[in-house]
Amino acid sequence: IELIDYAVKATQVLAERFCCFVEVDYPEKISKLFVDNEKIAWVITNLLSNAIHHSPERSRIIVGAVQREKAVEIYVQDFGRDPRYHKSIFERYFRVPGTKVQGSGLGLAISKEFVEAHGGTISVESEIGRGSRFSILLPA
Repeated sequence: IELIDYAVKATQVLAERFCCFVEVDYPEKISKLFVDNEKIAWVITNLLSNAIHHSPERSRIIVGAVQREKAVEIYVQDFGRDPRYHKSIFERYFRVPGTKVQGSGLGLAISKEFVEAHGGTISVESEIGRGSRFSILLPA
């Protein structure tokens, strides 16, 4: 919960600039994670920042956590882009063609390395017209 709160605060100005509304959704109690807080907070912040950059103005973005047996899923749900490039987005230096967002194309590749180093997984589910949900699953 602290990691999510950190990411929301870290991206608050960006969300305001892009006119996005960030909602937080997590249960009152959730298992404790024994992780490198800086690395996982960076991953959540990166996912949230990407969602803000790639969502239309006045979009909702939801960041939250769910208990999954002996793991915790942390997710960022947006209601924007086309999923066509999702097979490539975790590759180093990949940038979605035609995007106006500046970046090196390393954020998701680094995020994947950080999450996997913690014994977790990172994935994306997407549907045209419904948006994308990026999920991090970490052992509790």
